[in-house]
Amino acid sequence: MSDTTFFVAAVAAVIFKNGRILAMKRSMKKDAGPGLWETLSGRIDAGEEPLDAMRREIKEECNLEVEIDARPVTVYQASRKGKPMILVIYRAKYLSGEVELSEEHDEYAWLTPDEFAQASTLDKLVTAVYEATNSL
Repeated sequence: MSDTTFFVAAVAAVIFKNGRILAMKRSMKKDAGPGLWETLSGRIDAGEEPLDAMRREIKEECNLEVEIDARPVTVYQASRKGKPMILVIYRAKYLSGEVELSEEHDEYAWLTPDEFAQASTLDKLVTAVYEATNSL
């Protein structure tokens, strides 16, 4: 790996409500992954702690009240627009509120893990959803 290789750092939350997870469909206007079904996610800002980034992203993208497990479920490498990306996956429990979509997503749905697996093409994220489910 060269000294000029930089990783994008991101977080994602598997938010559970009554045995279902919050799935978000990326806006068709997004530059990366338009139309993909994912869990709530976002990049970590420079100097920001991953858990703080997760709290911020949940507030910005859906505005739900959740309880985030501070221990990540898993961490894995993916790519975003051809650049390497590290994703830290957290589990969260829905507490209250209604989903308020930001401009980053066109739709949302509360899906079972199997329904999410059918909707999403992000294999490593699907695996992480199952890991989060199995460790409840």
